[in-house]
Order: sequence, then C-alpha cells, then structure tokens
Amino acid sequence: MLGPIIETLIGGLLTGVLYALVALGFVLIFKASGVFNFAQGAMVLFAALSVARLSEVMPLVFAVAIAVVIMVVLAYVIERLVLRPLVNQEGIILFMATLGVAYFIDGFGQTVWGSDIYKINLGIPKDPMFFFEGVFPGGILIDREEVAAAAVCAILVAGLAIFFQVTRTGRALRAVADDHQAAQSVGIPLNYIWLIVWAVAGIVAIAAGMVWGSKLGVQFSISLVALKALPVLILGGFTSIPGAIVGGLIIGAGEKLAEVLLGPILIKTFDLAGGGIENWFAYMLALVFLLFRPQGLFGERIIERI
Repeated sequence: MLGPIIETLIGGLLTGVLYALVALGFVLIFKASGVFNFAQGAMVLFAALSVARLSEVMPLVFAVAIAVVIMVVLAYVIERLVLRPLVNQEGIILFMATLGVAYFIDGFGQTVWGSDIYKINLGIPKDPMFFFEGVFPGGILIDREEVAAAAVCAILVAGLAIFFQVTRTGRALRAVADDHQAAQSVGIPLNYIWLIVWAVAGIVAIAAGMVWGSKLGVQFSISLVALKALPVLILGGFTSIPGAIVGGLIIGAGEKLAEVLLGPILIKTFDLAGGGIENWFAYMLALVFLLFRPQGLFGERIIERI
C-alpha cells in the first residue's frame, strides 16, 4: 500500500510544479500592479499556440525564440493601449481591463493560429520511469515530462530571484509593488516597469504553455488551468514567488492524495458514486485558508491604521 501512496504523492508534487509555473505569471504581475491578471491563462494558451504552430515549419528552438518576441510585443501592446491609460486607477478597474484582455487574446489566438488541437514535441521520451522496483512491487512510476517541468520551474525561480534581488530593474519593481505613487515620485517610470513585468510574465507563459501543451496537447482548455492557479496563489500568497511554488506543490499533492485516500472513505460512508474529488479539493482548501489565513503562507499581513 505504501508504494502506490508514494507514487501518488510524487505524481501530485510534479503536477503541482505545473500549477506553479502558471501561478508565477500571476505573482509577477500582481507584485508590479497590485491586480489579479485574469489574462494569464489566455497568455499561456497564446504562447503555447505560437510555439506549436511555428514549430510545424521550423526547428523548436527557433519557434521558441520567435514566440519570445511575440510575447514581448504583446506585452508592449497591452501596456501601451490598456495599462498606460489606467495608471493610478482602482484595482477593480485594472482587473476588469485584464478580463477584457483575456477574451481578446483568446479570440485573437483562434483567429491567427486556429482552433484545432496541436502538439508540441519537446523531445522528451513519453515512456515513464520506474524507480525502487526492488523495494515496492512494480516500482514507483514517474512521468518524464513532469520531471522536466520541475527542472524548468527551478531554473525560472532561480532566475527570477536573482532578477528581483540583484538587478536595478528588479529593485525598482519591488518599489513599485510597495507603492505606485511613491515610486513615481522618486523617478521610477511605472509604465516601463509594467512593460518589463508583463514581458517576463509572457516568457513564463511560454514555459508553462510548452509543458502543458506537450502533456495535454495545445487546446483552448489550457486557458482554464489559470483557474487552478487561483487556489495556489491563495495558499502561497499573491506577492510571493516561493509561495507560488509551495502552494503549487501543496495543491498538486493534496488533490491527488485526496482522490486516492479520501475518495474511498466518502464513497463508503455516504454511498456516493465516487471520483471528481481532485476537481474541488483545491478550492475547498483555498476556502479554509481564506477563513483563517487570508494572506497565505508567505503573504504579508495587511494592517490598516486609522
């Protein structure tokens, strides 16, 4: 019994890394603008579509390079036409703007790239790996693509940590995150910072889109992955990059273990049909955090003084 539980736990942790990749984009933009970017899921989809369709006519490395340029141009257009006119507006106005951007990107992606299901071949073998075959009957199965996603996530987190702590732009972004108006008063260009952070979020979306596209195929349901990133953010904290990783791991492992361990108990106790627990477990866990620790594990407690 221990072998399947360990296998489920590892599989859940690796799936959680995929959630964390999407959540990273949310955290970056929230840190810079203080608004939940509803368009992040659409950006992941658009990035995956760009890589998938371009890789049909050129090597993957060139397709990724062109996709980076496309996402940077998209970030510039969003900043210039949507965000710049809304500087210093209320957060709800910015949120509604990202909602409109999300629907535009979805429709524009379908217009440009098509609406079929496309494949991204990362060159990773599809055969699973088996470990500890001498310890557990049948061994422990691990998905190679999810291991690759974990490696990509680790590289991104390390790169972002260096970017925020060492570079001048990263320090300016942290200042903007603390107070927009104060940052502007000392000469930090808010529009430039927003352009940078949306471009970085677009590059993160490429990584997430490639991994999800390789695993599931590039289809418009990928944009719904953003909904699973929401409880990840609630657990980890909307302003914490490490929190996005930890929250993703908790959600990924928790929903898989709940399906395997909690499912049979609920079926037997309440005479249910069974299944589907991993579809709602993350949101119930997020609800508990909202009730008892709304700032998340790594988020900062907001204290308002009158």
